[in-house]
Amino acid sequence: MTLTAVTLADEAAAASTPTLDASYRLCRAVNRRAGTTYFWASLVLPRLVRHHVWALYAFCRCADDIVDDLGDATVAKREAALADYGERFFADLAAGRSDHPVLRAVVHTVRAYGHDPDMFRRFLSSMAMDLSVDRYATWDDLLVYMDGSAAVIGEMMLPILEPPDAAAALGPARSLGLAFQLTNFLRDVAEDLDRGRVYLPQQDLVCFDADPVRRRVDPEWRALMRFEIDRCRSLYRSAEEGVALLPPASARCVHTALVLYSGILRRIEGADYDVFSHRVRVPTPTKALLAARVAAGRRR
Repeated sequence: MTLTAVTLADEAAAASTPTLDASYRLCRAVNRRAGTTYFWASLVLPRLVRHHVWALYAFCRCADDIVDDLGDATVAKREAALADYGERFFADLAAGRSDHPVLRAVVHTVRAYGHDPDMFRRFLSSMAMDLSVDRYATWDDLLVYMDGSAAVIGEMMLPILEPPDAAAALGPARSLGLAFQLTNFLRDVAEDLDRGRVYLPQQDLVCFDADPVRRRVDPEWRALMRFEIDRCRSLYRSAEEGVALLPPASARCVHTALVLYSGILRRIEGADYDVFSHRVRVPTPTKALLAARVAAGRRR
């Protein structure tokens, strides 16, 4: 099966040259195409480790595409495809190798850093929730979903970032994953509505008498968005405390991603909280410029 993030040409190239390098190049292509903010931040990392970040991103992106981008496939077919993807990954991980164009690199990365396989089970469990759950009553309910869809991504990154005190860095890493995803939720309200989902807690919507289904920027919507953006910035502040706990190269990477992604919140504010008429984004040249400045500072 060809996933949306993996083009036919990408998959054919990786399959025709079944090498580990080809698989990592495919993961890089997926990251650059579908996750430009993370991609530019990853370039700040040393060359010897950045490809491992691309592998983890590609693993997650491919699972997400099974859930959201299989065209007219039924929920049952998506569930089956996601289950097959997970089973293939865990079987290949146990075997120590994979012939899957993406999983070949992922298995190599996971075995190289000794990731706990339960991280990937939690992630896939949250991806499966998207096939049956379209609303969350409270923030605490949403956090159950975000543990596997976001916080665990921070946990996956820690072995690659190599903090001297992993236990101390765990909380900030989880906070950063949550901050990134809440930023996505605020930016992608319209896109999620098109898929029949609302990730903003229903309790908050009732409290502010705001309704995204109206797709209207009214005083109630602005008040809700200000509340959620404040919550998101609190998560970013918690995450920023962990930057100093990382080795210099890793700290630069995480700081770059944090600055770029949190910038989306400012752009939402600058658009008067209109996340319905267009998708707010940080321009790619801005991302590239910040990454280049950080890299130049590293060399100096």
